Amino acid sequence: MRTEPGYLRLYATGELAERSRELQSMLASCRLCPRRCGVDRREKAGPCGADARPKVAAMNLHPWEEPPLSGSRGSGTVFFSGCALKCRFCQNYPISQLGVGRAITVRQLAEGMLSLQRRGAHNINLVTPTHQVPAFVQALLEAVPRGLRLPVVYNTGGYEALETLKLLEDVVDVYLPDIKYAEEEAARFCSRRPDYVARNRAALEEMWRQRGPLRVDGEGLAVEGVLVRHMVLPGGLAGTRDCMEFLRRRMGPRVWVSLMSQYFPAHEAPGLPPLDRKTTPEEYERAVDVLLELGLIRGFLQDDGAGEG
Repeated sequence: MRTEPGYLRLYATGELAERSRELQSMLASCRLCPRRCGVDRREKAGPCGADARPKVAAMNLHPWEEPPLSGSRGSGTVFFSGCALKCRFCQNYPISQLGVGRAITVRQLAEGMLSLQRRGAHNINLVTPTHQVPAFVQALLEAVPRGLRLPVVYNTGGYEALETLKLLEDVVDVYLPDIKYAEEEAARFCSRRPDYVARNRAALEEMWRQRGPLRVDGEGLAVEGVLVRHMVLPGGLAGTRDCMEFLRRRMGPRVWVSLMSQYFPAHEAPGLPPLDRKTTPEEYERAVDVLLELGLIRGFLQDDGAGEG
C-alpha cells in the first residue's frame, strides 16, 4: 500500500506540470467529458455551466460521507458548480444546474485545499469535478510546494471521458463514482444522456485498473482504491440488479459498494412519475438482497444514516 499520495511523485518528476499543460489544452475545444462539446472554455462557459476558471459553491469539512472518507474529523469537500450531466432529480441542483457558486482563482482554490488540511480534513474530496479538472491540477501544482499531503477523492456522477481519466492516473487516490443506470432509456429519461451506461461502465473499468479495491489504513481511513455508489431509484429505474452484476463480473467480490436509500423528489422530479415519490423500504430491501446474493458484502448500506454493511 502506498504511504503518500501519488501526486507527490508526479510533482517531483515534473510530470504533474506536463499533465496540467495537456488538460489546459483540452479547454480550447473542450473534450474533458463525453459530451465533447468543442466550446472554447477559455472564452465562455460550456454546457456544464463553467468556463476555464474554478467555480466553487463551498469548501468545508463534511462529516456525512462514508466512514472511510469522513473519519473522525470530516472529509474536505470542494463542491464545484456546474455538471456535465443534467439529472432531472438532482438533489444538489442549485449547485449543479442553477450555477450557485462563485468563480475564484486557481490560487484561491489551492489556498482552500490547504485550509481544509489545516482544519484536520482526512482528504480533499472533489465533488462533481469532471469539468474542473484543469483548474484543480493547476491548483495542485501550487498547493504541493506549500505542504499539501492529503489523499485526493474524485467524487463523480460517473459520466467520464477515458482521455481525462488517464491523465488523472496517480493524481487521484480514491475514486468515488456513481453507477446510476443499467439501460439507455432510463439514462435518457433521468439524465438526458443515453450514452451514460456505456461511458460509465468504461470509466469504472478504467478507475478499477488504476486503483483497484478500496484500501484503508490502521485508522480505517481510505488511502486509495475505488468505492462505487449506487442510489436505488423508485420504480426500478436504476436497474440495480444489472448494475451490481456488472460490478461483480468486471471487478469481483472485492469491490466496495455504497448502496444509497436517500432518494427524494427534487428539481424536476415532482412532476415526473415514478421519480415523483421516494424509494420505498421494500425497494431498498430488494436491492440489499441483490448485493447479498451476488456476494458484494464490502461497503455500506443506508438507513436513516449511513452504516457499514
